[in-house]
Amino acid sequence: MKLKVKNIKNSEVSEIEVPEEIFDYPLNEHLIYEAVKNFRANQRSGNASTKTRGKVSGTGKKLWRQKGTGRARMGSLRSPLWRKGGIAFGPQPRDYSYQMPKKARRNALKSVLSDKVRHDRILIIDDLTLTSKKTKDTLSVLKNFAYDKLLIVDKKENSELMLSTRNVPNIKSIDCKEINIYDSLDYSYIMFSVEAVNHLVEVLK
Repeated sequence: MKLKVKNIKNSEVSEIEVPEEIFDYPLNEHLIYEAVKNFRANQRSGNASTKTRGKVSGTGKKLWRQKGTGRARMGSLRSPLWRKGGIAFGPQPRDYSYQMPKKARRNALKSVLSDKVRHDRILIIDDLTLTSKKTKDTLSVLKNFAYDKLLIVDKKENSELMLSTRNVPNIKSIDCKEINIYDSLDYSYIMFSVEAVNHLVEVLK
């Protein structure tokens, strides 16, 4: 199948041949859900932590003798039964990440990209090279395109693009190797450079 290639002024200049198995993949909502769940789980830091009786401060001395006082026996000030004692079975830092089959992750990404192609939300630009790192100059160029949230995919060597868009709330620029299922869904429009499309095809084939 062929997709339109435009210039930075939003004028059509050529077409690019792309494989149908990537950009015309059937929509699989459950697979997309599983891929997003996997992505978000892998981002979790798992930093909830409590102190057990071995970690709280306090003496290790037995508080009173075992028998003869009339009080219940007690061996440690750091017992969970006491105020300021340790926490019994409290949460500890853990790893929430898990592996999802590579083929399934790639198919989920294909499904999202194909759905965006069907709704004309994929923009392919022949050259995303900018002459300025100023945000207002980049925004004036992007005014030629209609979008609400825009994900721009190009090479990280394009420093002018990466720097000039990093403070814009509804625009995100990433390297073509960093494209993921979450950003692809979160941003309603995706703008690719021709070079980024070629790299994506090479990876997803």
